[in-house]
Formats: sequence, C-alpha cells, structure tokens
Amino acid sequence: MSDLPPPGTAPVKAEFLLNNVARPVVDDDAAEGSASHTGHPRVDPTADGDANPGGRKKLTKQQKKAYRGANKGRRFGKVRDELELCWRIANGTVCEHGSECRFTHDIPAYLAAKPRDIRLPPPSSITNTSPFVVTDTADDSTVQSSLDSTTTCPSYEESGECRLGLKCRFLGAHARVDENGDVVLTTNEEKKSRVALADSELNQVSAEVLKLLRQNKYPRPITDAYLNEIEAGRQQDGPDGEALAPEQQESDIPTGIEEIVLKRTGQTSDSNDIPDVPIRFSEKTRLHWTGKTCELLVSIPTRCVLSLLDLAPLTTVGNLPFRRLCVTLGADITCGESKGSLVSLCLLLTPVQVGLATSFLASSREEWSLVRRHPSETIFGVQLAGNKPSTMVPIAEVLGREFSNGINFVDINCGCPIDLVFKTGSGSALLDAPAKLGKIVVGMNKALGEIPVTVKLRTGVKEGRNTAHKLMPRLSSEWGLHGRTRQQRYTKLADWDYIKQCVDAIRSREADEALTPIPIFGGGDCFSSQDYWEKVDASGVDGIMIGRGALIKPWLFTEIQERREWDISSRERFELVRKYAEYGLTHFGTDTVGVNKTRRYLCEALSFQYRYIPIGLLERLPARINERAPAFQGRDELGRSCRCRVMALDVIGDRTETLLASPNSQDWVKISEIFLGPTPETWTFTPKHKSNAYGEESQG
Repeated sequence: MSDLPPPGTAPVKAEFLLNNVARPVVDDDAAEGSASHTGHPRVDPTADGDANPGGRKKLTKQQKKAYRGANKGRRFGKVRDELELCWRIANGTVCEHGSECRFTHDIPAYLAAKPRDIRLPPPSSITNTSPFVVTDTADDSTVQSSLDSTTTCPSYEESGECRLGLKCRFLGAHARVDENGDVVLTTNEEKKSRVALADSELNQVSAEVLKLLRQNKYPRPITDAYLNEIEAGRQQDGPDGEALAPEQQESDIPTGIEEIVLKRTGQTSDSNDIPDVPIRFSEKTRLHWTGKTCELLVSIPTRCVLSLLDLAPLTTVGNLPFRRLCVTLGADITCGESKGSLVSLCLLLTPVQVGLATSFLASSREEWSLVRRHPSETIFGVQLAGNKPSTMVPIAEVLGREFSNGINFVDINCGCPIDLVFKTGSGSALLDAPAKLGKIVVGMNKALGEIPVTVKLRTGVKEGRNTAHKLMPRLSSEWGLHGRTRQQRYTKLADWDYIKQCVDAIRSREADEALTPIPIFGGGDCFSSQDYWEKVDASGVDGIMIGRGALIKPWLFTEIQERREWDISSRERFELVRKYAEYGLTHFGTDTVGVNKTRRYLCEALSFQYRYIPIGLLERLPARINERAPAFQGRDELGRSCRCRVMALDVIGDRTETLLASPNSQDWVKISEIFLGPTPETWTFTPKHKSNAYGEESQG
C-alpha cells in the first residue's frame, strides 16, 4: 500500500515514474493573498526611533499601506544600461536639453560599454537534446565590439524599424558601420509603410489626457449629472440610500443580502431610494458572440458553433504578449491583467484588460498601459475593479470617449476574492451590495454610450450561500459566472450544477418578458476539450471562461477548436516559449529594460506551464486541473522531469533533468537565457508561489 500514490495524484504511466511522491501543492490562493515568502527580512519598523514599552514602534499610515497586499516581498527593479544613452540621441534626433541632459550623448562611449548583442534563436534551431538550441558560433568581428550583424531584432522584423534605436540589444540587425566608423541606423521603408497601421498597438492614452486626469480637470458631464441624481435621491430618501434600477426591483432579495444592506446602510433596499432612470438597452451594441463564432472559428463544424473562445482577465501573466500568443492558438476574446485583481480566463479570446478604477483616475501610466490592444485581438474588453459609482462611472466615461473604437465591452469585476480587494468593497464584495452594484451598472451604461457592460461574478461570498441566481436576472447585462464562492477560492471544484441553475433562471425571465437573450459564460476547472464541450452542453452556457487552464497550457484553445486532446511535443512547447519571448520584446521593448521585463514575465508564465503533464504519459484522459504531478521523466531530454527537490540545480550544461517540467524557478531563468541572453548580475526573480522558491531568489 505504501507504493500507491497519494490521493489527487495524476495517473502517470509506470514507465515514466521516478517515484510516487507528488510534488508540493501549488497554492494559488496563497500566492495571490500572501506577503513575502522570499526568506529575506523586511524592513524593521523599529530600526530607528524610540520604541514603545512593548518593543514595537507604532507604524505610520504610509508604512501600514506599504505592508498591505499580496506578494509585497516581490521586488522587480528595472535593470538599466551601465551607461545610459539619451533616447533622442539613440534615435538620431536632437536633444533639446543639450549639455544639461542627465543622460550621456557620447555614442562611442555608450557602445563601448554596451554588452554584446543578443541572439534570438530562430524556431529551426530548437532541438530535443541539450543544449536544446543549435547556435551559429561564427565569429562576427566588427569595428564596434557590441554589434552582431547575424542577430535579428523582433521589432525591426515586424515593423521595419526599431523604436529603441542604438539602445536596442539586437542593434546589429538594423545598424551598419559607415566609412567613418560611425554606427548608422537603418530602416526598411517598404515594410514600415506596409505595417504602419496594421501592427500598431491600439488604445494608447495621450499625455494630455493623463495630465487632465491627474489635475482632475477631465470633463465628465455624464458622470457629474448621474452622481448629482444619486445625491438628490439620497437627500430625498435619507443617507446612503441604495438599490437596483426600477425595472430590477423585486421583493425576493435573499435574506442574507438584506441583512448586509441593512447593516451597511441603515435601511433595506426598497424602491423609495432609486434615482435612476431605466437605461435604454436597445441603444447598446449587442454582443453577438454566437454569430461571430461562425466567421472566426471556421474549423468548427456548424453543429458545434456555440461561442467564441474567451481568455479572461488575469493578474500579472495575462499581459498583451500572452494574450497575443493565445490568439495565435485560437482564442477569440482576450482579457487583460491588473495589479489589483485576479479573475479567470474565458474561452472567448477578446482582449479584456483588468484595472483598478482609482488607479486609472490617478492617471497611473502603468494602469493605463493595461488598456493597450494588439490588432490581432479581434474582440477586446476592459475589466474594471472598484467599489462605488463615484470611481467606476467616471473611468467608464473616459474609456467610452477616448477608446470608443478600440473597446468592444467593459466588464465589472465582481469576482476577485483577494482580501485586499474584498475588504475595500470591490471585487466579490459587490455580491453582498446589490444596490450599489445596480447603481454602478446603470451609471456605467449611461457613461459608455453604445459600448455594452458585462459583469464577472462568483456564485456568492460564503460557501454554501449561493446568491448569483437571484442577482443575475435583476441586471440586464452580459454575464460571466465563476462556479465558486469567494470563500472557496480554488480549494473546491467549480459547481457547474449551480451555474446551470443560474442560466435557467435568466432564460426563464427572458422567455416570460420576451427579452433579447444575453450571453452567459461559465467558468471553473476547464482543462481540456472534453471538459469544455461537456460543460457547455450540460449547463447551457454560451461559452466558458478559461483561466488557470490557459496559463498551464495555452494551446487549450486549439484543442477546443479542433475537439481533440493535443499531445504536444516538448519541441512545440519550446517554440511557444520562444514566440512568447518575441512578442514580449516587441511590446516591452528591445533595450536592456525591455529585455529584462520580458524575462520577468516569461518566468511568470513558466511558473504555470511547468505544471503541465504530457498527455502521452497519462494512463487516463483527460487530465484534471486539480491533480498533482508525481516525479516523472519525459520522452526526451527537453521534456524530461527531475525529482522534486528543495535545492537549486547545480548542473546547468548537459543534463537530463527537466527544463519545461522543472518546478525550480532557477531553471525558468535558465530557459529565459536561451532566448534573452545572459541574466544581469543585478536581476533577480522571486516566484509567486512559495513552493517554487528554492531557498533563495533566482538570479543571474
């Protein structure tokens, strides 16, 4: 009996097993909600100043804020050039600051100090055996020692020019040395003109808009009028009056929600506290997912055409390069990521960005960058997380005005379970405040004009107290329902029987009142083509949101489209890693900062992808997302797995243990070096999951 694997272990065939010991549990909840696990001590608040009698110094408000939140111990500082060149000089223009510029204008000195160009290996160079990439070792001697004319620059290859100029780490691909020994930049005018519009990233906010937002001078007439209506209603009906829109008022509000509303507001959500005028939904752009699927997913037989493949908003990993990769693998609707919330991936590959409304209003450049959309993303949405109409409605108006042609829908995040978000009243906390949610929905509908509003939510807040089936029919928006409560997080399987109950409740109301059907997407535990189609058929949803499944195996979209389980080879997986690195460089930049930012997010992606167990090694199909892998070896060196260990790898060269299946974060860094060159000594990577942190940060 001792040889039997523990419950929940994936059924790997005996010939590939090293032992039956399962890897440590990967705790996604802890990774999102914990603080530092790096082993490095935090700043001691009592290091200076007088301590109180208890030995502790009282923290200031700023110190408390700095200590709150998930993964506060993860620090990713920018790695810059040893000698920084002015970006204007790097692009061959004149710097208006002249000698007062804080960056160097000495091009020869910069190139002399600059490291050798990086080579991004082509797909044809990838092999199944160590060192896994065949490189050209020919010595390319040039006048400038940092240049390598045999390299290729992803940005230059895609657009005909490189926006980083001389600062590019692939400079040899678009520079030449003239007769005077000077380095001269080159451009491909034909390619540049051909892709000027087709491949340019969309939804880039201007400096003028950011300035107006920062100064709180951005005009928001719709928001001001709506908030005045709410305030007038409060003065008439009493303080803090909240309820759903008139056509959404019913007497069957769950008792638990009534009690919470009464506790928070001092009164129940009756019809006397509603200032809102019913929104004319007939004026909204309808989200015809089903109709578009037939055009976009031509490989699916007619009888199977049901929905688009939806990639939901994801924290950290769901950035533009990852979404772009998923598009190439079959996703139709994509969703972006945010520092402030975690939601699951949907099987619609429309880009949806998730952002905190307060950060948008504060003109955070980092938050606004999440709205950027690649032209390949055919259906794009922005997901907002906030806790009141006074923040959600204004940013909706800004989005509707600035990006009316670049956003297909705006989603309200009512699903984030993280404590930091929940305690502010955002995310899944809105499920316990249906009146406030109603005001947010109505206000955003007004502010967004023709852009439709969707809602992403969980089944409820507390385990065993599902409330979504009574909330969903009362709001006339598109829905995405995650089949877990906020309290369950990822500790339990999604309740698809309850999702079906919610779908039936909405369809019943639509039939009774002759309403136009709205799209409903379920979510939770979808990890294979079989999972997807069985859940769609059984629950009646229009599609499924895919989160962790797409992070672990981005090719899941291809499997669903083609209705098959793909026994993808390790070489094919390695090619996808290379493609992710290429997309990261074109988005984040090809200079030193962009290369190492790409490296960071590549390691973040590998922190999920290593969990994949090749289906050719399994005794039973399909694989299940909640099963843990035992120590196994693959079918070749590239896909071969090492034993679970709690120490760093000490052999880097010709080894037979895993690369792609290694749980060791230091191995992920080594993979990044294959595509992005040597890691700088000052660069470190701290994994999000504690089980992947082998004693120390992974570094160069």
